[in-house]
Amino acid sequence: MKANELFGKKQPAAKAVRTRFRAYKLGRAGSLCSYFADGHFTLIEAMDTELSRPRLLAEMKLCGKKSIDTLHITSWDEDHCEANSLEWILATISPKKIQVPGYQHDTQNVKDCQNLISQYQSTRRRIGKNTDVMAITPEYITSLGKAAVLGYENILYHPKSIFTKSNDNSTVKFFRRGCFNVLSTGDIEHHNIGAYLRCCKKLQRELDVLLLPHHGGAVDLMSKKFLEELNPSLAVCTSNTGNQHEHPDPAVRKLLSDRRIPLMTTKRGDVVIESIGSHMSKYQAFDLISDGETAQEQRTFTARKFEVMSMNGDTIRNRLEIRSNRPRLH
Repeated sequence: MKANELFGKKQPAAKAVRTRFRAYKLGRAGSLCSYFADGHFTLIEAMDTELSRPRLLAEMKLCGKKSIDTLHITSWDEDHCEANSLEWILATISPKKIQVPGYQHDTQNVKDCQNLISQYQSTRRRIGKNTDVMAITPEYITSLGKAAVLGYENILYHPKSIFTKSNDNSTVKFFRRGCFNVLSTGDIEHHNIGAYLRCCKKLQRELDVLLLPHHGGAVDLMSKKFLEELNPSLAVCTSNTGNQHEHPDPAVRKLLSDRRIPLMTTKRGDVVIESIGSHMSKYQAFDLISDGETAQEQRTFTARKFEVMSMNGDTIRNRLEIRSNRPRLH
């Protein structure tokens, strides 16, 4: 059987996709990132500060975007979605699609954010511009199609069910449209979620960049086994310069160090990752200092997806394992 005809279906070859990821320094507690691939710009979280605004706008300009395609909010917590920040984002960079958490959270900030989104959707509708707003609930994830074995489709992994603790209802999304893949984890903590994720074969094969859950806190799912099974090439922590919790936690730092997984944080400046060369296999990561241009650290990686796609048919067949409980694409 040929490599591109495994399991009776043609498998996609690696393709050139200009890809950029940026984790923004906020100067306060919170998280803000962006992922650009195949012309599609996603803003991860609804946060901003005077520090991040000009850099976000510069990043969009660099990617040739005047507005964003998707606003993806992982959690209703105020360090992921804050009403004043959301208002600026909606007014300034006009998302075409908004993905919101699929759980209820009864705080005034959440009510304000939901009202802002509703008003934005109504205003856009009046001028003939529809904005899709979707809550990422377990039912929504179940309704999606099966994810391809190999390819360039984003995947939603969680929430598969609603947990008692709101952090564990954060949306987990695998950004997979580009040269390198990024796993966004929100504030998830529960070891059961970690057990599920570390068994997902696509994550085992293709994970390049792990956004540390709960800003690098010492949560239950961040275990030695979790990192052994998923083995990301790079970990990124969205942490504040004056973070009283000292994230990432020393225990998390040790886990990463023991596995020789490099760590970059937003404590001093933004973290920028971009595809290079042919935009098929290689990417570079820069840990910037406060001037936003100078790198305190720079590394070059090969995308794990490219490595798998470059194997011969027998090798891929040995590596791939079809499971009945496949994650869902989005």
